[in-house]
Amino acid sequence: MITRRPYEEKEERTGKEDENLESVEMQEHTLREIVLPGEMVAEKKGRKLGDNVYEEDDKIFAKVVGISVVNENEIKIIPMAGVYIPKINDKVIGVITEVGISGWTVDINSPYISFLPVSEGVDEFVDTNRMDISRFFDVGDVIFCKVSKVTKNKTIRVSMRSLGARKLYGGAIVKVQPTKIPRIIGKAGSMINLIKTKTGCVIYVGKNGVIWIRGDNNIKAIEAILTIERESHTVGLTDKIDKMLGGSAGYAGVGYASSGGPSKESSQESKQE
Repeated sequence: MITRRPYEEKEERTGKEDENLESVEMQEHTLREIVLPGEMVAEKKGRKLGDNVYEEDDKIFAKVVGISVVNENEIKIIPMAGVYIPKINDKVIGVITEVGISGWTVDINSPYISFLPVSEGVDEFVDTNRMDISRFFDVGDVIFCKVSKVTKNKTIRVSMRSLGARKLYGGAIVKVQPTKIPRIIGKAGSMINLIKTKTGCVIYVGKNGVIWIRGDNNIKAIEAILTIERESHTVGLTDKIDKMLGGSAGYAGVGYASSGGPSKESSQESKQE
């Protein structure tokens, strides 16, 4: 699904993306194959159990349909599909759907409603009895924010008090399976950095499966991202994306996971952080 928004303001610079994007789970040396629920994945052999697996008689079985990730330290399953379940400190992209008295309702591509309170949305003091808070965020605005609270009954709160949090102007929104986000990011940010370098686009990636893209070559970036979503289980995908975007980019050794713009700019920002 692609939603286009009109260009409004100059380029926004970005901060370094959350480093807990689990991109290492798709390393080429890791054994992985598609498994079904109840299928044996591997013998435990002292390894830690990760997500979506269970143990019986020192053997590890899959709980869901997905890609097995088996290395010397851990065994887990990356689901092939699934909805986004918010976790504290997740960096997500949301859309303002309602302006209230004390804050904003935000769609974060989840079954659960999230809320951005005024105290977490703006730095200045706001008298909500006298001021229309839509001057800060209005219906339809896109924001890059952080999940700051998740209660037992799944009341979700988001916050703009986080490095890199901001309103996103213009651009296009692409929604993918949230489970495919680590593959789209790539090891240490290699995949998303390749796309940004080859297209010159500014790209923000939310753990909720929402990706924001702005740039003259955004169509190429979107095609690459959707290809990764479809073929995330295949080996040699980075080479395929590189060729799709026009040849060798020398991506080996690129070592950061970023949500922002072209590599030169993003590298400078990473140093500042």
